[in-house]
Amino acid sequence: VTNWLPRQYANGIGAAGLVLRNEPENKRTGKSELTLPKAKIMSAVAKSQLSEKDYLALERKAPTKSEYYKGEVFAMSGASKEHNKIVASTIVEIGQHLKGKKCSIMPSDTHVYNPLNTLFTYPDVVVTCEEEEYLDTEFDTLLNPTIIIEVLSKSTEDYDRGTKFALYRSIPSLKHYVLFSSLQYLAEVYTRDGDTWVLTTANGWDGTLFLSAIDYHFKISDMYFQVPNLEG
Repeated sequence: VTNWLPRQYANGIGAAGLVLRNEPENKRTGKSELTLPKAKIMSAVAKSQLSEKDYLALERKAPTKSEYYKGEVFAMSGASKEHNKIVASTIVEIGQHLKGKKCSIMPSDTHVYNPLNTLFTYPDVVVTCEEEEYLDTEFDTLLNPTIIIEVLSKSTEDYDRGTKFALYRSIPSLKHYVLFSSLQYLAEVYTRDGDTWVLTTANGWDGTLFLSAIDYHFKISDMYFQVPNLEG
């Protein structure tokens, strides 16, 4: 697998066991520094420069969703039926496991904000296991996700694997970043281990993975049962 990830963010690129280190911070501002390649973002076109405050005010009134990074706003593209079925199955399966526990699971309407680098985004699935913290009293922009899950598509795969993950990694509460392919039976779990992130993968219908933050073992087949005709 080819990852789009600048050298300064990677300690190694490979299969299971990949270890990534958190990106450096700007010494003057204390914020994470990263330049987003426009061609990699959501197959979308940057609209204009906006402040975070102005973006949020417009986003809350907008009929469609857009993401934000350092003054630029990016319209989100639509998703395939395979993508949507994998997301739905993931919410159902993990949601059942979380019954009676202190964790919550939320779909892609949940706005996530990282104040360390200005990123506003809409992950496909979010799990939080702490008292939920929100940006303001609108309670629509989450600050402390425990797990972020993204389902990959052709247009977003490089961005989700590389730049977006680099921006997510500075969220202090984040314990796992999970990627599901929408083209084959493949799942990847990045787990925080101090200042590093360790990758484990599962391929094929019978593969299994573990999310230690919620003590959850899952089978690939549980998340992909609605899409039985993928490759692999």
